[in-house]
Amino acid sequence: MITGAQAIVRALEAEQVTTVFGYPGAAIMPFYDALLDSSIKHVLTRHEQGAAHAASGYARSSGRTGVCIATSGPGATNLITGIATAYMDSIPLVAITGQVVSSLIGSDSFQEADITGACSPFTKHTYLVRRAEDLPRIVREAFYIASSGRQGPVLIDLPLDIQAASFSDSEPVTLDLPGYHPALKPDPDAIDQLADRLVQAKRPILCAGGGVISAGASDALRRLAEQLDLPVVTTLMGIGVLPAGHSHYLGTLGSHGVFAANYALHQADLVVLAGARVGNRAMGSAAEIARHAQIIHIDIDPAEIGKNITTDLAIVGDIHLALDGLLDRRIAIRHADWLAQVQTIRDDAEFDAFTESPSSVVHPPTLLHLIGEACPPDTILTTEVGQNQIWAANFFPVRQPRTFISSGGMGTMGYGLPAALGAKVAFPDRTVLAVSGDGSLQMSLQELGTIRQEKAAVKIVLLNNSRLGMVHEMQSLKYKRYSQVFLEENPDFEYLALAYGFGYARLSSNDQIRAAVDAMLADPRPYLLECIVSPQEPTLYPRKKGSA
Repeated sequence: MITGAQAIVRALEAEQVTTVFGYPGAAIMPFYDALLDSSIKHVLTRHEQGAAHAASGYARSSGRTGVCIATSGPGATNLITGIATAYMDSIPLVAITGQVVSSLIGSDSFQEADITGACSPFTKHTYLVRRAEDLPRIVREAFYIASSGRQGPVLIDLPLDIQAASFSDSEPVTLDLPGYHPALKPDPDAIDQLADRLVQAKRPILCAGGGVISAGASDALRRLAEQLDLPVVTTLMGIGVLPAGHSHYLGTLGSHGVFAANYALHQADLVVLAGARVGNRAMGSAAEIARHAQIIHIDIDPAEIGKNITTDLAIVGDIHLALDGLLDRRIAIRHADWLAQVQTIRDDAEFDAFTESPSSVVHPPTLLHLIGEACPPDTILTTEVGQNQIWAANFFPVRQPRTFISSGGMGTMGYGLPAALGAKVAFPDRTVLAVSGDGSLQMSLQELGTIRQEKAAVKIVLLNNSRLGMVHEMQSLKYKRYSQVFLEENPDFEYLALAYGFGYARLSSNDQIRAAVDAMLADPRPYLLECIVSPQEPTLYPRKKGSA
């Protein structure tokens, strides 16, 4: 005989879970007691939202399903932003919440919340457990659903009496989910059609999204691009598909992307979308693009195909299988002239980013470029949302898949710091950087305590302009005046770092960067590098006069 709480811990062990992130409370206490008898590591975050974001960072860096835990009521609702963030970016997550005893559900009892109802719009599935005997099956199903097909979060709501109930754990667990059968194998005829269109096209490009990374298909995409001399652009979530500096990589497209990537997209006569949602930030003029280019969309989620852009050929299935199928066709054509044209655009100093900045501030492109040069190739970089995110995406040289972690679809401020914690827990021996603005850092400042408790040597690069930078910039361009974007009374970040026992340095000019970065990377402690940035520093930079 085992209790429901013991059953769920055993089920997590059966799924080879080694780490969970959470915050306890009365309605989840039986689970936490059972966890003491397990080898599973628990990371106590300082806020439930931090637990969800840390589990997301853990999942994205490692490729394993992340797990977060919370109690009922406000504990559960505090997970919602993290769950929604994971849903928008297709991150495999299992969230386990405590719930009031079954007999009180629906009576507005103390710390009761309908968390399954609240989360249903942005989870792949939710469970409100009614019988302890169902827990082994439910956990197995939850992990399968979260990690298969288009990945995403699953919620298990666990009433207190179900956790305490005893049952005989003797029945074998079988996986039977009628109606849930993700399409994995692409249609061979569709692959043949795509191969023919690649032969006929004059200006084809590959547009890679986060689905390529989730599918482990980055190497297959690289081989296809090199085999056919195809230019490659990425969405924000696709950064890392090709290493920075690869001859075929043009950069990130979209409203905050680089000119070469957007130029190639608008000049192409064939666009192969691989694992990309076609979100408005990445491809706002999708209808215009579709008018002058054939659109081939490869995605494991049929609901995404045709949703935001007219599609000429749909290929539903696992992207890795689709790309392998194309490679097997051994297409005998190269697009060297087209590739050379867009390479020239990319290489012709398209952005005047690396110019001299005032001596009293730090220039973000220079800073991020030099940090990238100093870091090992497997460095994991997380970002917050805002100007810091765009500067990091465009100027930090990401060289491997699963090493650029940022909130794309939801754009969640406060994501980067706990996500960095999760990545550092997954890979304690790798360098993990959290790039943040002074506004977004204060969205999850309490997780500095978790970082200290875990002795997780996360390196925080704080771009401090005493503003909500991107909103400040947008207000300047659109309204010519400002409303509620000034952070002139920020805390003294040096004292804050010292309070937590972190290393600290303050940068106010570019000539200090190399020495400061070397010192930060050499320090075995968590570290806060505060970089003073001009409030007028633009997110994007104008192209040089006379460039192509």
